[in-house]
Amino acid sequence: MTKNITKEDIIQKLKLVKDPEIEIDIWTLGLIYKITLEEDGVEILMTLTTPLCPFADDLIALVEKKVSELGYDEGEVCVELTFEPLWQPSDEVKMLLGI
Repeated sequence: MTKNITKEDIIQKLKLVKDPEIEIDIWTLGLIYKITLEEDGVEILMTLTTPLCPFADDLIALVEKKVSELGYDEGEVCVELTFEPLWQPSDEVKMLLGI
């Protein structure tokens, strides 16, 4: 696979994925911990606002769908969930949330 996809391209797609409860994109929320571009695809390490998030499967599927729009084939976008460290909103996000 010789695609000229950059991390910035992926970030732009991730900014289109909104947390369904908070209505803020997952990039701004800080849910994306790591993006690794591999020769055969991309790996995304992310978390959720809470380990009990009822939308976990939907969010993962949406991340895979949006990033795949860059030209990745099925199976080339791998999303891994982690809860270490637990998500903590940044000061910017706290202001957006009014807390």
